[in-house]
Amino acid sequence: MTQTTQPHQQSIDEVVAAMKTDPRAGLSESEARARLEQFGRNELKSAPPVPAWRKFLAQFQSPLVILLLIATLISFIVWLLERDNGLPYEAIAIFAIVLLNAILGFIQEERAEKSVAALMAMSAATAAVIRDGQLQRIPAAEVVPGDLLQLEEGDTIAADARLTEVHSLQAAEAALTGESLPVSKNSEPVAGDAPLGDRRNMVFNGSAVTYGRGRAIVTGTGMQTEVGKIAGLLQETKEEPTPLQIEIEKVSKVLGIAVIIIAIIVIGAVLLTQSIHSVSALVEALIFGVSLAVAAVPEGLATILTIVLAMGVQRMARRNAIMRKLSAVETLGSANVICTDKTGTLTKNEMTVRSVITASGRADFSGIGYEPKGDVLHNGQPLGGDVRVEVVHLLRAAMLANNSELQQREGRWSIQGDPTEGALKVASAKLGLHEDTLESRFERMAEVPFSSERKMMSTVHDDAEKTERVMIFAKGAPDVLLSRCSHERVGEDAVPLTEARRAEILASVNQMASEALRTLGIAYRTELHENIGPEVNENIEHDFVFFGLIGMIDPPRPEAKDAVKLAHEAGIRVIMITGDHPLTAQAIAGELGIIGKGGRVVAGPELNTFDEAKLREVVNDVSCYARVSPEHKLKIVQALKKNGNVAAMTGDGVNDAPALKTADIGVAMGITGTDVSKEAADMVLTDDNFASIVAAVEEGRGIFSNIRKFLRYLLSSNIGEVLTMFFGVMFAGALGLRAGEGELLVLPLLATQILWINLATDAAPALALGIDPAGRYIMHQKPRLRSQGVIDREMWFGIFFVGAVMAAGTLFVMDMSLPGGFVGNAGELRHARTMAFTTLVMYQLFNVFNARSDERSAFSEMFTNKWLWFAVALSLLMQIAVVHVPFLQTAFSTTSLSFENWLTCAAVASSVIFAREIFKLFVRAIRKSKMQVAVG
Repeated sequence: MTQTTQPHQQSIDEVVAAMKTDPRAGLSESEARARLEQFGRNELKSAPPVPAWRKFLAQFQSPLVILLLIATLISFIVWLLERDNGLPYEAIAIFAIVLLNAILGFIQEERAEKSVAALMAMSAATAAVIRDGQLQRIPAAEVVPGDLLQLEEGDTIAADARLTEVHSLQAAEAALTGESLPVSKNSEPVAGDAPLGDRRNMVFNGSAVTYGRGRAIVTGTGMQTEVGKIAGLLQETKEEPTPLQIEIEKVSKVLGIAVIIIAIIVIGAVLLTQSIHSVSALVEALIFGVSLAVAAVPEGLATILTIVLAMGVQRMARRNAIMRKLSAVETLGSANVICTDKTGTLTKNEMTVRSVITASGRADFSGIGYEPKGDVLHNGQPLGGDVRVEVVHLLRAAMLANNSELQQREGRWSIQGDPTEGALKVASAKLGLHEDTLESRFERMAEVPFSSERKMMSTVHDDAEKTERVMIFAKGAPDVLLSRCSHERVGEDAVPLTEARRAEILASVNQMASEALRTLGIAYRTELHENIGPEVNENIEHDFVFFGLIGMIDPPRPEAKDAVKLAHEAGIRVIMITGDHPLTAQAIAGELGIIGKGGRVVAGPELNTFDEAKLREVVNDVSCYARVSPEHKLKIVQALKKNGNVAAMTGDGVNDAPALKTADIGVAMGITGTDVSKEAADMVLTDDNFASIVAAVEEGRGIFSNIRKFLRYLLSSNIGEVLTMFFGVMFAGALGLRAGEGELLVLPLLATQILWINLATDAAPALALGIDPAGRYIMHQKPRLRSQGVIDREMWFGIFFVGAVMAAGTLFVMDMSLPGGFVGNAGELRHARTMAFTTLVMYQLFNVFNARSDERSAFSEMFTNKWLWFAVALSLLMQIAVVHVPFLQTAFSTTSLSFENWLTCAAVASSVIFAREIFKLFVRAIRKSKMQVAVG
């Protein structure tokens, strides 16, 4: 495949020979695999991955962790100087905990990266190629030199390629050449070393097809493409933090500063209230303060957030919604409007021809789906006479003005291409028309492609039987096509089209639309061969002979009606936007419950008459729009946003990209959607199903709810630790707390114990909360206000309330385990500390169940999350080990507890459940009262 000249300079035959491929059938699968092995994947080289050891060392970069390591080192040096113990237990324990935290953080980050990588793989670009003569869609990374690309409007081009077949093809190449307008393409050789912008017979990796269609032979992949030759272009993509991540970081910083201030105050209180006579005592006070700060700041919060988002997004992917942007996950919880296409989203996108109306009558087709089986009847009888002649001619034209392929694989019939065009081929096959026979007589010369603005397409064909003429076949919206017709086909003759007959045809359109049938007009004209120039455009679309109407049905998806109902229950308004006839739109929207019976439908021409103020008024009330263009979609979503709505918008075409980008959540179709629309979208539906949008909203709400759950848990638990230590030091004397033998400071809990609590209770329970199943209630709530932060005032109040309950209960257990103090009892300090230490751990484990909601009872749906119970059991087993295993007792200064002691700790710790339940009861009562006042 060595080339002496560049592909743009070569003829098509020379390129075919150089690339050793077939211009019709493409490469064979075996040859494609061999070339993939030879040339590598069609990808740009990226920056080398960060080594695992660097990721691990990054776990120690936190200023608080560095302070703790310094304190550990100082503690070890003091032990070396004084040698008061056989081993530096405190230094070893602190370092072990820091190391375990680092290992846990590293594992969590690795898992998060793998989850995100899996997500990226799911949303990878694809390309349409012809291999072994079959059109198929493959990952763009598997395209190889010599592959035959099939290019359609909206495709992002996967590799550099030489065009071999062009039908009005235009490509946007601004990213590569700076050319602001789409470039018209052809297949003729270009002489000399022309600049990229002048290589009209080439298409380039990363550019997009904006119009027409074509075929091209791949000449360069990966780093051998023009994009690959531009250093750095597309290689580095900086991941911007989402608004949620920014808010979490802000909360962490504020909390960190607050805790450091508290730690300084606590250290100051220790220094002021207790006698510091040695370096060891000073070091112990510093270690204690730093440990308190480290324990109180949930350092794993960002990592847990990433994992929860990644796992949630993968759950969404399993429900056929791939999130391209993590920020859309949080926006989903706020969405209160979903603007959706009809075809393929609310319906099955398996068009089936039901009726054909011609000048002589109506033919009805039986059968469903794409299998070409069924009867064709006229008034209940087999088709015959002029009706048959007209229907045969009509369907012949429909087969030729067509770019789809009807295929049978493994006993299943499917369509490659547009479903509407596929339905026409299925109907033709039911009548016994053979595509190969037609194409051998009518070889296609040119095409004027369909566009959403023109609402029609035309193809030009040589007639092998009458070489002096060409045939032009057209199909499109009946009203548009009819305006370009001067005659109508009746039997074998073309008769003038009168105004009365035009009115009858339009009445038939309305009748079919009222039956929820999508209507399509078919027409033709003949032209002398000599009058067709090299450039064919829409100027040929005039003086057509009207064949008739085709009525097709795309039945609503069975699950769509339930999804619409669920969206309404969730406070989300559903708006249907379609290019179909208003009566068809009204019938489908009414059947699905989007509008009431006879509800208002606004058509595109009427939309054009509205000024901005009128449009903003209309979009508040109207939920069904018909005969709209992509520009209308953009206007609708802009008006909705100006009215304060958070809107999701679906789209699949190139021209839908502006509306998808403007919407708060752009939703592209994964099956029928163009690559351009997918690039512009925040979310891609792999099944093009409206129900998947609603499922994604449910998952999005669940993810956001779970983030609030683990934040509520982590912050309330850590604040409980801070308050316990602060008030324990400040009221040590009143509690009967005295320094133990060999201790230099009077502390309620030791630094190692604080760090252990952080290790044992933060990670596993928080992660389990992050994957808590979304409760049934989640879709019975109104959408979250966009202005509502992840932590609101009510949540902060609950966090501090729980923290205060924890501190009070823990200090109460310590007081009742010591002589003196408020309660007074027999006991020694090591036992009292173990009791308080265990109580605080158990408080946090009980608090896991509180954290699932600020309003709902902890006992509601208590057993739906098995991972939560597993995490609690794991943390409890770790605490039992640290209390009863001898070497851990030495490291953490604990002593064994009796069964009664454990019951006491559990009983006191359970108070957080009941205190919070009473608090929630008041919250529910207040909200109910407010709702009654609002209703009244």
